[in-house]
Amino acid sequence: MRRFEGRELLIATHNAGKLAEMRALLAPYGVEVTSNADHALPEPEETEESFVGNARIKARAAVAATGLPALADDSGIAVEALGGAPGVHTADWAETPNGRDFPMAMRRTWAELEEIGAPEPRRAAFCCTLVLAWPDGHEEIFEGRMPGQVVWPMRGVEGHGYDPIFQPDGYDVTFGEMDPAEKNRISHRAKAFAALVEGCFAG
Repeated sequence: MRRFEGRELLIATHNAGKLAEMRALLAPYGVEVTSNADHALPEPEETEESFVGNARIKARAAVAATGLPALADDSGIAVEALGGAPGVHTADWAETPNGRDFPMAMRRTWAELEEIGAPEPRRAAFCCTLVLAWPDGHEEIFEGRMPGQVVWPMRGVEGHGYDPIFQPDGYDVTFGEMDPAEKNRISHRAKAFAALVEGCFAG
């Protein structure tokens, strides 16, 4: 496991919420965090069929463009009865000509489960993969997973994406109903970030 010894880390995202989360996480370690927007970087095309593959694409593109070490993530929901779909296509299922429509994506997910008569509980997991890449080509990979089930109807207005239909194991509420601080403490992304900090920053 390689320690991160640099002063500046590029978070390969245009997502302001994700950037703020990472900046807060890394603040204790004296790391200056910048983003794709700070360097006027475009979003690279994600052509892989795995979370780690797409995270690698984003991290490597940022390193190649700037010469800075870069951290990228790819995440989504994988539904067992749908063969792991939508998986890496989680955001794609929400795409419309007018932007992303996640209620539409959630309706599609449930409709497909109904169509095949998937037995309940309809198991699923939110997955997050982080890739930290250095300019010399070295990479470290961290993964986080939150198991649970897909439920219907949609419940709650907190969170984002598919949160209103995902009920994590050990809870009787969806991510959409959960206090954001609690969700951020237990989520797939929190688990991946904790592994990243322990492996490359803490101590």
